Amino acid sequence: MTENDKPIATLELMLSLEHGVWQALQRGDQAADLAALADDFVGVYPSGLSDRAGHAEQVSDGPSVLSYEIFAPQIQVIGAGCAMLIYHARYQRVGREKEEQMFVSSLWEWQNGVWRNRFSQDTPVA
Repeated sequence: MTENDKPIATLELMLSLEHGVWQALQRGDQAADLAALADDFVGVYPSGLSDRAGHAEQVSDGPSVLSYEIFAPQIQVIGAGCAMLIYHARYQRVGREKEEQMFVSSLWEWQNGVWRNRFSQDTPVA
């Protein structure tokens, strides 16, 4: 596949990519987290905005997530090589007793022959 042949995203593919990010957070694998993120990644979180380095910083001292589950996933295909994955997540952070929940919007784009997460927004469940 050449760069001009951008793939069409499927729900299965987008979930696989998203699980890769969550698993990097579970393992404390900063290199895997960085590899999944576009150079111009932007995260919008309750704590504020984050760039690629800020996202990876959360695992600089090891795992940041003990467990996670993804519910009710759906995708919106923006075009060839671009899709938004939307889902409900339940997860537990390292060092916290309570489970947390959020709705996530995660934009994936085909860049230089690989899928990269370009944008993510986490909205806490009320």
